[in-house]
Amino acid sequence: MNQDIVITLLQKMFILTLEMSVPILLVGVVLGLMVSIFQTVTQIQESTLTFVPKIVGCVILLIFLMPWMFSVFVSTVNEFMSMIPQLIGGA
Repeated sequence: MNQDIVITLLQKMFILTLEMSVPILLVGVVLGLMVSIFQTVTQIQESTLTFVPKIVGCVILLIFLMPWMFSVFVSTVNEFMSMIPQLIGGA
């Protein structure tokens, strides 16, 4: 297994991590921004108010995206597993 294969596998792993985490992070950022604007307009400075909408929004999105995330993850793992004989044989 040479350096190019390792770099390619790591690149695919990082891309998969980004694909799966970006939607949840974006929802957290958008909800946090909306709550911050609401707090600024209403002058409510409750620190716990920012966490509850973000947690609820991220959990709801996670419930809806879980089948897609699972299928993408399983297909990538299957792809990596199918590469193992080539990687061992190429050594």
